[in-house]
Amino acid sequence: MSADQQAKKEHIRKLQREKDTVILAHYYVDGSVQEIADFVGDSYFLARKAVDIPQKNILFCGVSFMAESAKILNPDKKVIMADETADCPMAHMADAAKIREVRQKYEDAAVVCYVNSTAEIKAESDVCVTSSNAVRVVRALTNQRIFFIPDNNLGRHVAEQVPEKTFIFHDGFCHVHTDISAQDVEKAKEIHPDALVLSHPECTADVLALSDFIGSTSEIIDFTCASDQDEFIICTETGVFYELQQKNPQKKFYSAARSQICPNMKKITLDKVERALEEMAPEMVVEDELARSASRPLVRMLELAK
Repeated sequence: MSADQQAKKEHIRKLQREKDTVILAHYYVDGSVQEIADFVGDSYFLARKAVDIPQKNILFCGVSFMAESAKILNPDKKVIMADETADCPMAHMADAAKIREVRQKYEDAAVVCYVNSTAEIKAESDVCVTSSNAVRVVRALTNQRIFFIPDNNLGRHVAEQVPEKTFIFHDGFCHVHTDISAQDVEKAKEIHPDALVLSHPECTADVLALSDFIGSTSEIIDFTCASDQDEFIICTETGVFYELQQKNPQKKFYSAARSQICPNMKKITLDKVERALEEMAPEMVVEDELARSASRPLVRMLELAK
C-alpha cells in the first residue's frame, strides 16, 4: 500500500468519526473499498445491518437500489452514496403495469420482488427477497402462486427448490451473470480439472447445471471456507475474489469467463468515498409515501427470512 493510499484511508476514518457515519460495502466493489468499509456483505446482510447500526449516517458503497433500500429502512438516517450514477440495469427491468396485469389475472398470486429493483417496484410487491433468502421466504408464504420479478434465472432456480408452488416468471436478468456461458465453464474446467464450480443463481440454467454449488455471494464465500478443496471456479462478479482470498489465502480462485465485471460496482473508488464523506453527498432521497409503501415488502422479508 502506498503512503498516499494509507493517508487517504486514515483521512476517511477521521471523517467517519467526525460525521458519525458507517460505511457499508457490497462484495462486488473494489477490494480497496471493501478494506476500508465497516461492514462488507451481500444484499441481505447489508439490508439487515442497515437497520441495526447506531450511527446517524450511512455511506453506501454499491449500486443505487442498495442505498435506496437502506434509506427506506432508515427514514430518519441520512444515506449517502459513493457514486450516485452507480446503478443496476436489472433494477429497471420490471414495471408496475405488468404487476397489476398479473394481479388482475391471478388474484391469489404473491408478487415476490428480488431486492435488485427500484422503490417503485418494491412498493407494488408483497415481499422482497435476496438470492440468499429467496427459497426460505417463498416457502414461508401461504400463497401457492408466485410472480417472481425481475430476475428470470433466480426465479427459475427458486422454483426448482420449491416445486410445490406455481411460478410466473419475468424476463429480467443480470448481464454480468448471463454473460458467463456453459462453454466458458467447460473450458475453465479443462484448464482447472480439480476445481469445483461455484455459481450465483443469477447465472443461466446451463451454467447452474454444471455447478458443484449454487448460492448467493456470501454462501459461495462460506462454502469455500468450509470446503476441503483448494481450487474453485467462481461464476459471479470478480469483486468477491477480495473476500475469498482474505478468508482463504492458501486456496486458488479462477474466473470462468474473461469478463465477470459489473462496471457500475467498479465506479466506487476510495477517492469517491473520501469525497462523499467530505461533502456528505450525494444523498439518497426517497419520497415519504413511496418509502412507506416500499418498506412493507422489505420489512416482511426481514421477518420471514429470520
